Amino acid sequence: MGEYQLTSGGLSRRHVLPGIDAHEADVDSTKRVVYAAIAANVGIAISKYVAAAFTGSSAMLAEAFHSTVDSGNELLLLVGIKRSQKPADRVHPFGHGKEIYFWSLLVAILIFGIGGGFSTYEGIIRLANHEPPSDPKWNYVVLAVAFALESYSWWISLKELREKQGPDESLWRHIRRSKDPTVFTVFVEDTGALIGIAFAFLGILLTQITGNPAYDAVASIAIGMLLATIALFLAAESRDLLIGETASPEQIEQVRGIITSEPGVDQVGELLTMQLGPDQVLLNVEIMFRRGLTVQELESTIDNLERRIRECEPSIRRIFIEAESLRGRALAGPTH
Repeated sequence: MGEYQLTSGGLSRRHVLPGIDAHEADVDSTKRVVYAAIAANVGIAISKYVAAAFTGSSAMLAEAFHSTVDSGNELLLLVGIKRSQKPADRVHPFGHGKEIYFWSLLVAILIFGIGGGFSTYEGIIRLANHEPPSDPKWNYVVLAVAFALESYSWWISLKELREKQGPDESLWRHIRRSKDPTVFTVFVEDTGALIGIAFAFLGILLTQITGNPAYDAVASIAIGMLLATIALFLAAESRDLLIGETASPEQIEQVRGIITSEPGVDQVGELLTMQLGPDQVLLNVEIMFRRGLTVQELESTIDNLERRIRECEPSIRRIFIEAESLRGRALAGPTH
């Protein structure tokens, strides 16, 4: 049962769903994606730094920065996942679900500032220094290993996205509409990493063929610009979620359909939702109930609505219902 409260608009009903742990399996699968990405990126970063030190390749050093930033970002995502699971308290009555959005925004800032900035700076500096990389075969070996490891991490994150993707939904649309930034952040980072490896390969190869080290430096700048683009995209996605994005249109229409189909409901007024976390939604709705309902019938109708909404959309954790039909009328029963 929920709690009732008389307000200026009538009888307000607040219902907080009991602790729902069904999303724990999703959290575990999300963590597996992040762990796989961390393992891949740490190994890749070390090998790239070694190759950059021996060959002097600017593009390889940019890629080492790239992998280092990715490793740190995934650790921050794990922090965000852990903190977002903290229970609600008096200071944060709606829980800490939005923590993951804050940490994903921080990840985007780090990608832009450290990854994009360092890579671009390194490329610009090397443009003025016309020393071609030495013994580039080590770069090719490291890039091949990095491509294999990044591909594995990319495939894990893609598989996780596909499992949650709608049957008629494109992958791009699913990423844009996703409420969980963790998996799509890893996927976008890994996609950028694979493109970055291609840039580094082309820069090193063209430098070896032509003897012009500018290609290697330009590849580093291109990697920096790529990271900046990825960072801006991730920042925009996290910002929307952090400031209070609505639930998906499908969820909203589903809830509206449930409410309008209830026999005791006459009309549905304003229906507001807000994403409180990847699997947490707040619902606030004004309902015009059928005239003539007794308080007991009203309670039964609201209980039935909450049950049906919970069964259909378990991510809706908090439900606030305001009985607009009672405005200015007695609560005792039907009028004659």
